[in-house]
Amino acid sequence: MQLILNCKLLMVNSIRLKIFKKAKVLVIFFTCNHCPYVKNSDENTREIAERFKSQGVSFVAINSNSKNTVPEDSYEHMVERMASHNFPWVYLYDPTQEVALNYGALRTPHFFLFDEHRTLIYTGRAVDAPRDASKITTNDLEKALEEHLSGQKIKISMTNPIGCNIKWEGKPAKWMPEDACDL
Repeated sequence: MQLILNCKLLMVNSIRLKIFKKAKVLVIFFTCNHCPYVKNSDENTREIAERFKSQGVSFVAINSNSKNTVPEDSYEHMVERMASHNFPWVYLYDPTQEVALNYGALRTPHFFLFDEHRTLIYTGRAVDAPRDASKITTNDLEKALEEHLSGQKIKISMTNPIGCNIKWEGKPAKWMPEDACDL
């Protein structure tokens, strides 16, 4: 998978991947403002981002949802959300939805983990119960980061993302691409 990133950044016109070239590992995840799976797992994602930051791991969040389908997912609401939550990641807006299409993002949240060569080494969910943190039994993203950073091969490199579907422009709120599949 070619790593592509060209989105609107909060308070900047556009951003390109090269600004993250110093990151030993890059975690790109698709998220939004409204989804209960996102909202209820944000603190878990924050903990992972903060835990691995000192090891050269950078997190980048992307909102590709149509603001016409869910007005709460607008750029203006993104700015408010970042101001109120002070997340330890960059939050990007993908108004054309091209980035989500190029990555094959299906849900929010949906994580993509890239090594230092920007080769995809893990994709899927962060945890097995993102809607209810008290029911989490497996943290797949954390395991993948631990394994990779310790020099091991990632045992499970793909999991099924759990969350709300991406809200595609001009499509019903529950629409998914025909070629989308669950594992």
